[in-house]
Amino acid sequence: MSDRNTAHGPGGQPRKDSWKTALTVLQEAAPITVPEGASAMTIQIEWEPGDPGTPPHRHSGPAFGYVVEGAVRFELEGEPERVVEAGGTFWEPGGDVIHYQDGNALADARTGFVVTMMCAPGRPMLELVEEGELAERAHLRAPRPAAG
Repeated sequence: MSDRNTAHGPGGQPRKDSWKTALTVLQEAAPITVPEGASAMTIQIEWEPGDPGTPPHRHSGPAFGYVVEGAVRFELEGEPERVVEAGGTFWEPGGDVIHYQDGNALADARTGFVVTMMCAPGRPMLELVEEGELAERAHLRAPRPAAG
């Protein structure tokens, strides 16, 4: 086996250029808007089997997530619902965009993910969206999958 793509060279010595192969880009997002004076928080979420997750909400700044185990049912305003499996990433721009779903897509296993969120000063990291606003903005939500 070649040691070209490993962190160690011949004799088990660390390679001087191992930093070049130690990095894997998981996601990129551009452009992003970070509120002036923003703070950041990284959190870990663990949902039990079938947990629907957080009710519809929004963040005042962008959020970047990585699914550690299981599968997340993910839906942002204007985008179709999708499932992000372990090893996958997701992001949301924050601001006015509604995040409809972030629950466990699995009925028989736990799901866990890590999210780094940026927050505008004086604003909560997460704000739930009221039913009235959801109704007013229903036309912005992507078509829902047919109930089966």
